[in-house]
Amino acid sequence: MRPTPRKALAASALALAAVAALSLPATPATAAPAAADACTPAQVVANGGFESGATSWTASSTGVVTNRTGQTAHGGGYYAWLDGTGGAHTDTLSQSVTVPSGCAGATLTFWLHIDTAETTSSTAYDKLTAKIGSTTLATYSNLDKNTGYVQKSFDVSAFAGQTVTLAFTGTEDSSLQSSFVLDDIALNASGSTTPPADATRTPAAPAYTVSLSSNTAGTVWTGHESVTFTNASATALGEVYLRLWDNYHGTCSSMPIAVGNVTGGTAGALSVGCTALQVGLPTPLAQGQSTTIGFDLTITVPSGADRFGHDGSFSFIGNALPVLAVKDGAGWHLDPYTNNGESFYSLAADFRVTLDHPATLLVPATGTSVDTAGSSGRTVTTATATQVRDFAWAAGPFSKISGTSAAGTPVNVYSVSGISSSDASSMLSTARTAVDAHAARFGAYPYGELDAVIDNSFWFGGMEYPGFVLDLVSTTALTHEIGHQWWYGIVGDDEYNSPWLDESFTDYATDLALGKTGTNCWNSVSWASSAEKITNSMAYWDTHSSRYSTVVYGYGKCALHDLRRLIGDTAMAGLLKSYATAHRYGVSTTAEFKAAAQAATTTDLTSFWSTHRIEG
Repeated sequence: MRPTPRKALAASALALAAVAALSLPATPATAAPAAADACTPAQVVANGGFESGATSWTASSTGVVTNRTGQTAHGGGYYAWLDGTGGAHTDTLSQSVTVPSGCAGATLTFWLHIDTAETTSSTAYDKLTAKIGSTTLATYSNLDKNTGYVQKSFDVSAFAGQTVTLAFTGTEDSSLQSSFVLDDIALNASGSTTPPADATRTPAAPAYTVSLSSNTAGTVWTGHESVTFTNASATALGEVYLRLWDNYHGTCSSMPIAVGNVTGGTAGALSVGCTALQVGLPTPLAQGQSTTIGFDLTITVPSGADRFGHDGSFSFIGNALPVLAVKDGAGWHLDPYTNNGESFYSLAADFRVTLDHPATLLVPATGTSVDTAGSSGRTVTTATATQVRDFAWAAGPFSKISGTSAAGTPVNVYSVSGISSSDASSMLSTARTAVDAHAARFGAYPYGELDAVIDNSFWFGGMEYPGFVLDLVSTTALTHEIGHQWWYGIVGDDEYNSPWLDESFTDYATDLALGKTGTNCWNSVSWASSAEKITNSMAYWDTHSSRYSTVVYGYGKCALHDLRRLIGDTAMAGLLKSYATAHRYGVSTTAEFKAAAQAATTTDLTSFWSTHRIEG
């Protein structure tokens, strides 16, 4: 759970979130690496295969690093065996490592085998926790048992330039053994921070065709997906990656998003917590060439009022369709899923999605939808969307009301049971006003209809998808989510590495739409450390989660209010309108926005960026 919801919330939802919050300890502060630091590619874990016994490792007992019978190594003869006693027991294994600075990426990998005598399929009695510094990377349990080794992979780039402890802790309860076996642990840092000459984003112009059929409840969807794409880069494309984002909500042995029977390429390894699937192309794709890959798809929606989950009979299906990862000058973007914000970075694409479902279910979705009669009491909803970055839908016995904004945008509000008709009408009025207010400032709304799905059980407050939002009954929150149609949807960004480009801009847009000027809001800014910046990535905020909303939403929008006061209302309005036009269906970067802002004024903004900690 997030320590505070990532969206603007009604007061009641804030109170609930505070009760459920987890507070993650902060990463130890260290001096930032000099800007001129060059990357020295390195593998920094010593004796990661344990072939020198326990050398370089600190273990809770001499038996943790072993070659005794009962388990086998992934490679060589030695391995680390934590627990496996069948009684209350804790084993630890750790090593201090220094993550090189100046590198584009740092990745921790290890191979893990789990066997257990536990027979439960629902209770995690015995657990293994992997940590770097004070950050918990993952927790595994007897529920993750497997017949062989599975490689785990984590992006630890946020620790560049730091010396931190890599630690594994295994804990058993009082009965029935679980063994956590580790081998071939590595932390590789490589790649210059300077992108190669060809920084073109690819695969370009994706076109997705999807046909799915649901079970009676709308919680399981099966069918087929294909995607046609073009290599825009001068570098031949020998592979692509599909992001299976919602596998974060399950385990690699029980994946909510299951892909099979891949055509047009060869399925490779799953990585990044099984949220990234490599697909090798039969022949490298030259610049300007196009191809198509296809696959069978099963989506199983877990229980929970989440952006991917079902709240009783109402299912919310966000980030469930596999989408192509982006490759640019920094390489493939295969960042991990974050539940604290967003990880999503995708290029504008076209979708045609056919959803076959029981007629008793309403299915709001991204794009413009047309319903036709199916067979045996079923309905086929066909949704088409152009130049969108993702596709989401919901399914359930919603109550629906509709209207049209003054500028002509059709708006639909879908409410779960328990939402009063007056609240639904209020949200319809808010949506109609908000979509026009944002369009007047940043350019026309391009996605046809706008669907808002309302449920006061959403712990996260609200969530944006193209032409489709999930929200509480909250004027501020819904105005915010609709603002995301421009700042993330129309003007894209790398949400994992530059979350301020969508959240700060959307919160600023929300203030403007609601008539708030942010007077003196920068006066309340108080930085927690020298490392805290508005432009930090989600890798940073996931280790400082209690500060994420305060800095990215609060300080970020206040910085934009300050910029408006500095350069003037007219110049700021012109800057954002022209910037949104120039980046329509493209990707925004911090450097590009800073350059555009500087071009909009004769005032030197160097000290402004420094004071407001906007770097990039």
